[in-house]
Amino acid sequence: MALPPQLKAIQHHLRTAQEHEKREPVVAYYCRLYAMQTGMKLDSKTPECRKFLVKLMDQLEIMKKELGDNESISQEIVGNAHVENYAIKMFLYADNEDRSGRFHKNMIKSFYTSSLLFDVLSVFGELSEENIQHRKYAKWKAAYIHNCLKNGETPQAGPIGMEGEAYDDEFGAEGGGPSQDPYDPPQSQPSFHGHPSNQPPASNFSNIQIPPGSHAPANTPADIPHPEAAQPAKPVPVPRAMPMVDPSLLNSTQEGDLRLTPEDFTRAQKYCKYAGSALQYEDVGTAVQNLQKALKLLTTGKE
Repeated sequence: MALPPQLKAIQHHLRTAQEHEKREPVVAYYCRLYAMQTGMKLDSKTPECRKFLVKLMDQLEIMKKELGDNESISQEIVGNAHVENYAIKMFLYADNEDRSGRFHKNMIKSFYTSSLLFDVLSVFGELSEENIQHRKYAKWKAAYIHNCLKNGETPQAGPIGMEGEAYDDEFGAEGGGPSQDPYDPPQSQPSFHGHPSNQPPASNFSNIQIPPGSHAPANTPADIPHPEAAQPAKPVPVPRAMPMVDPSLLNSTQEGDLRLTPEDFTRAQKYCKYAGSALQYEDVGTAVQNLQKALKLLTTGKE
């Protein structure tokens, strides 16, 4: 069924859902949920929009039944962690490519798709200031690099002062290609924090705080395998930096008269769910960071 013009604002979120249907059904589900909720606000009165949204609701119900035993669907806090981690991994992949001066359609699409997924996080509640910044930067970077390449110009790598960049429908059409993974993870992982001294002065986006772990999302092979990929090769262990552990938490016990509120328990549970989701991507640093936050909260009542 064709998308009514009044609902054009959700077309890319629906396309992202379609692209993730098989490899990341949880992400696809929440993209459609966001599209449905946003569509209801845009226009739920005209017959064509109402018909489209009812069909979308039916599709969501079917997905919910099929994924019923998945904690990311049955528990919002787990779903929130899953989608947020996926969005951040995608953002980090594109950012690493950008800072390394590797400009291509896959990284542009990754920037833009991550911005759409930060939109989707609003189904779980108000976005954090951090994620609002991520979304704004990713959307701007995608438009800036796309427009540079379209005009035969070389983009500036890394964080730079933001100027007005419009995202045209032409790129949206490009983003609607085959439902394949758009990532070709870099072999080396440049540092995310800071930028080379030879870069121009950065805007405040150079200080965006990203959780540790700078690899692309799990299960994201390249669109077209490299020639050498045809030959089986022995896996090479990836060296990992040992995450810093707060020594004061190693033998923690709850303080004497500490009384935790229901909100404290909810926050601690959220940190544990974030840690579990990070481990799905083998992101040890983020897992340790969130477990330490939960432990500190449960033993001191403070974050």
